[in-house]
Amino acid sequence: MPGVYKVTEIVGTSPVSFAEAVKAGVAEAAKTIRKMDWFEVVEERGRIADGKVQEFQVMLKIGFKLER
Repeated sequence: MPGVYKVTEIVGTSPVSFAEAVKAGVAEAAKTIRKMDWFEVVEERGRIADGKVQEFQVMLKIGFKLER
């Protein structure tokens, strides 16, 4: 479908997995961004504390169609 899209970057986090971090990021973005169409995982990283993985982090690009 023709149209114009905007791309925004967000970071999603989860104590469980990278996949859950993606889901959390998209779910939170959906609260304020309408007409989301796609996402791209740009970067994966995490946080370590006391020698253990504490948090999974993903940087996402989210594309959404501009409204007229």
